[in-house]
Amino acid sequence: MLKAKEKAPRSRNERMLNDPVEKVIPALAGPTILSMLITSIYNMADTFFVSQLGTSASGAVGIIYSAMSLIQAFSFMIGMGAGNQISQLLGKGQEEEAKHYASVAWFTGFGLGCVVAVLGVTQMDSIVMLLGSTETIAPYAEAYARYIFLAAPFMMCSFIMNNLLRFQGLAVYSMVGITTGGILNMILDPILIFGAGMGTMGAGVATGFSQFVSFCILLFMCNTHKDAIRITPRNYRPTVRMYGRILYTGAPSLARQGIASISSVMLNSIAGGYGDAAVAAMSIVSRFTMFINSVVIGFGQGFQPVCAFNFGAKQYDRVKRAFWFCVKVATVTLLILCVISLLFSGHIIELFRKDDAEVIEIGTFALRAQLVTMPLWGYYIMCNMFSQSIGYGFRASIISCARQGLFLIPVLAILPSVFGLLGLQLAQPVSDVLAFLLAFVLTSRILKELGEKG
Repeated sequence: MLKAKEKAPRSRNERMLNDPVEKVIPALAGPTILSMLITSIYNMADTFFVSQLGTSASGAVGIIYSAMSLIQAFSFMIGMGAGNQISQLLGKGQEEEAKHYASVAWFTGFGLGCVVAVLGVTQMDSIVMLLGSTETIAPYAEAYARYIFLAAPFMMCSFIMNNLLRFQGLAVYSMVGITTGGILNMILDPILIFGAGMGTMGAGVATGFSQFVSFCILLFMCNTHKDAIRITPRNYRPTVRMYGRILYTGAPSLARQGIASISSVMLNSIAGGYGDAAVAAMSIVSRFTMFINSVVIGFGQGFQPVCAFNFGAKQYDRVKRAFWFCVKVATVTLLILCVISLLFSGHIIELFRKDDAEVIEIGTFALRAQLVTMPLWGYYIMCNMFSQSIGYGFRASIISCARQGLFLIPVLAILPSVFGLLGLQLAQPVSDVLAFLLAFVLTSRILKELGEKG
């Protein structure tokens, strides 16, 4: 029995360390791309179905998405921080240590999720307004948010287990949990929103319940498949050093998504000055660009375990080869998707709010502006994942928070005050260009240092 248990990890290591990266990465990326697409689609489904209730209801989804992004940010910090350590430990053959990281990440996430749930439910009114809601949007946002907060412990653990499985090279397992929850959400949305007459509350219930189902499936996958690291209280043995490593390697994820949440709140607040139509339009644009971006992020998530495994095994040339392969694929993919989306940009916004000409006008221009700079995201995202996966935590954090933090926040503070609504629509594209330039400089230095190592 012992030999049978050891066979799968050895086979996995062999694949990660020796098969051509052009074959390994797409094989790992396929399930993660599907998971990311399903997640983006059900986020868009929430926006689509709720938008049928009115412009203010549509804005509510964008408002609460900031809170969901913050929950996801902490989840990814823990999951990717621990997952990165697990990949490197498996690459070094230290499986026992990897088991401790997995359980520490899971139980930490569940505890933090419980804190979020309590604070979210008890401080609902204040949180909704803090997130940038207007008085007319607030009732819809509160109805939607209540069940999102109640599901926070399960949501956080789902994101954490998703990352732990991916970094073990078991993306198919994580895909099953994420896609099942996403499909269930899309089925429940129209049933609860319209059929049961629950409105935005129905969208919140659908999302919360779907997250719980994903949680159950992922926990089953972790604890029943012999080639996956089990989550058990016995392996929950946290140390200061362990938390330090998780925080250091996971900080870029927190920086990226945490600052994105802050900038989203800022964007909602500024958009609110131009009315609910502006809030709804920017929310729709955000959902659609996230859908396109999910393809590249999914591909990058297939790259990360390969990168971390080979860095742990000191195969630096293979790490660089994998990086450049992913940059090329991501950039070409984005170019194709952006050209197609530009051709149909007006119709895309119209799908969500066909009866609101102001939403369509504001959203169409903002979407076109973002599509022009979106091909730069391929290089930028891979730089972020590359630097994080090989343990360059500080520089990875700078890169990760540049696009929606270091640059977007000051750009949002300046451009709308000078150019009004046009400045709001152009803020993200301007930030994208600046972030790309910063990532190029920092990653070039990392690649040079990696070359000097061997």
